[in-house]
Amino acid sequence: MLLSDKYPFLANYFTTLLNADDKPLPQSLLFYGSDISAQYALANEIARLLNCKGDKSDTCECLNCKWIKENSHPAVMTISRVDNKPEDDDSKTVISVKQAALIKEKLVNTSEFHRVFIFCDRDDDGNPAGLNQINFQAETANSLLKIIEEPQPGVTFIFLTRNIDDLLSTIISRSQCFFVPSKEKSSYDYALIKGIFENYWNFERKNVFDISQRLQDLTKDNDISNVLDNIQNYILAVVKQNPKQNKFIEHIKVLEESKKQAKLGIRPANIFDDLCLKLIK
Repeated sequence: MLLSDKYPFLANYFTTLLNADDKPLPQSLLFYGSDISAQYALANEIARLLNCKGDKSDTCECLNCKWIKENSHPAVMTISRVDNKPEDDDSKTVISVKQAALIKEKLVNTSEFHRVFIFCDRDDDGNPAGLNQINFQAETANSLLKIIEEPQPGVTFIFLTRNIDDLLSTIISRSQCFFVPSKEKSSYDYALIKGIFENYWNFERKNVFDISQRLQDLTKDNDISNVLDNIQNYILAVVKQNPKQNKFIEHIKVLEESKKQAKLGIRPANIFDDLCLKLIK
C-alpha cells in the first residue's frame, strides 16, 4: 500500500508544504507514536520528496527516488546506535557524540542534495525503534542543538520516538511534532500472564510480592524474556484502547528496563519485584 493511501492527511500535509513557496519545511521534525516503522517510512518519504527530480509521485523512478527507496542516497542518513558510526567509535548502545561530530563535519561542505538526518534506534532484529534518553543521551543531543536551531539551507533533522517525553525538552522545543498512528493490525499475545496480570492497575499494593512470585513461577517452564514479552504485549494492548492515558506509555518504558535487566542476567526475583513495585501503585 502506498504511503499516501495509509496516511493521506500527513502525506498531503507534507506534499503541500514542500510545494509551497511561502512556508518552508521546519528544520527539525519529531514523529511520535507506537509504530516506529511507519514513522521511518514517512521520514524517508519526506526525504524522497525533498530530493525528487521527477514528478514527486509515489511511483517516480528518478535517480534520487531510486536511491532513497534502496536506502543508498548519499545525502539521506539514518543515525542510530548501529548506523553511520565513525571508524573509531566503539559505542554500541547509544547515538554518540562522535556521530554528532560526524554530522557537523558533513555539513561543512555544501551539497547539491537536500540532506536529511533520520534519528532512531534499532531493535535486535535491525528494525527501526524509538529514541529515548537512554539511547540518545543529553550530551549527544545538546551537541547538536546549534546546528538544529540554526541549520544550513537544505538540511532537515527528523527524530523518531514512541512518546514525546522520551526526548530532551531542548530537542522537543526545536522541533515540529507530529503523531503518526499505527495502521498495522497487531496481535498482542499475552495468554501466559493474563490470569495473573490482567487489570494490574487495580491491584492492591499489599499484593505486590504475591504477584511478583506468581510471575517468577512462570519462568520455571518459560524463558523470562517470554514472560516479559507477554506483559509488554498486554500493556501495548491496553495503550491501544487508552491512547490518552500517558501512564501506560510510562509503563512500557518500565517494562523495557526490565527486559534490559533480564539480558544482563539479573535474578528474576529482583526483576519482577522491581517491576511490580513500579507498576502496582
